[in-house]
Amino acid sequence: MRYKELTIEGRNAVIEAFRSGKTIDKVYLQDGCHDGPLNTISREARKKDTIVQYVPKERLDQMSQTGKHQGVIAMAAAYEYATVEDILQAAKDRGEPPFIIILDNIEDPHNLGAIIRTANLSGAHGIIIPKRRAAGLTAAVARTSAGAIHYTPVAKVTNISATIEELKKEGLWFVCADMDGEIMYRLDLKGPIGLVIGNEGEGVGRLVKEKCDFTAAIPMKGDIDSLNASVAAGVLAYEIVRQRML
Repeated sequence: MRYKELTIEGRNAVIEAFRSGKTIDKVYLQDGCHDGPLNTISREARKKDTIVQYVPKERLDQMSQTGKHQGVIAMAAAYEYATVEDILQAAKDRGEPPFIIILDNIEDPHNLGAIIRTANLSGAHGIIIPKRRAAGLTAAVARTSAGAIHYTPVAKVTNISATIEELKKEGLWFVCADMDGEIMYRLDLKGPIGLVIGNEGEGVGRLVKEKCDFTAAIPMKGDIDSLNASVAAGVLAYEIVRQRML
């Protein structure tokens, strides 16, 4: 299946995209240009909590596919986002305790796509990502997921820490990947669970880690000290699968 990168260029086109309810991941506006239509776009983006980035005209010229960007380019999601409630409902529909993967600032679209694929194959009910500092559901993510994006709901939230707190009220426990944590084989990972994976550079952020109930370390026997984020997600996800099968 082929996925097309979804870019929207031109003032009227971007305004209409917002007003029609289309999911916009990010808007690039020309730096220093604040006329009526661009102010309207900025206002619509704030209503939807969409990221707005001001860039030089030269950057927009490089990004433009039409040469007629009029000072604005919007990046639309290649696939619609779900809600956290949709993910919980998926678990209920399957009669299973929730298994959710939460990604803390995974910015590489190939990592996100690979994790969506792993989530689907490991039986996770969905993925939660933050609105900022994270890859969205772009065409590159869809391609890397190898079709799993059609079956695995992905929700985008404003605050990961607050979302964890809300999910704890639904009975979930949370484990985050951390090389200083307890060896994963020694942890009880059965029942309703959220697996939190951070990015390769910084790992899981401090505030998010503090919300987790325990940390899990993957045994390392080599000469380097970290795994690719999507590989780490796969290793831990399948330890959860193994324990659920006992």
